[in-house]
Amino acid sequence: MDVVHPRCAGVDISKKDAKVCVRIQGRGSRRTSATVTTWGAMTNQILALREHLVEQQVTCVVMEATGNYWKPYFYLLEDSLDVMLVNAHDARNMPGRKSDVSDAAWLADLGAHGLLRGSLVPPPPIRRLRDLTRARTALTRDRARQVQRIEKVLEEPGSNCLRSLPTSWGSPVERCSTPSSTAVTIPPSSRSWPRDGCGRRSRYWPRP
Repeated sequence: MDVVHPRCAGVDISKKDAKVCVRIQGRGSRRTSATVTTWGAMTNQILALREHLVEQQVTCVVMEATGNYWKPYFYLLEDSLDVMLVNAHDARNMPGRKSDVSDAAWLADLGAHGLLRGSLVPPPPIRRLRDLTRARTALTRDRARQVQRIEKVLEEPGSNCLRSLPTSWGSPVERCSTPSSTAVTIPPSSRSWPRDGCGRRSRYWPRP
């Protein structure tokens, strides 16, 4: 099988470190070499890994998309190297793998022969915009969840807070989520307190 990248590296990423296999294709009587090293997940260690791969003249770096652990390695290596992010399912189910071969060596071997297809990783501006929109979506969902929880508490048996409030004051849940600068204030006069049908002050509303 033809070799597309004579110098290829495979990166097996975990939470604390990464196993890196640098595969150098042999020529003539020189055999193909594969060296596996371990690198930490701190920024300075990843930068040292980048310098090591540049010194080895690696032309392609292959790594699996494992949770969010791949992001520091990908973001710090993409400036100086050609990094390929692949689907872990596609890499592990590729036929021909031996049981005693590590994941890093297997990724380096597949990348050297061009048998993997890289996943789409958007450029940095799109990534920042995507993170912002995802954070906004999560906050919006959390706000709606809290509003529903407050409404459920106010609608419990024996509590008529929602019914006793005048409609002109707005929903109490809406007042809880309204900024303080535009919050609706309750009139201090006792005449404005909610009253029942007989004109008496509602027993579910606290006295001033």
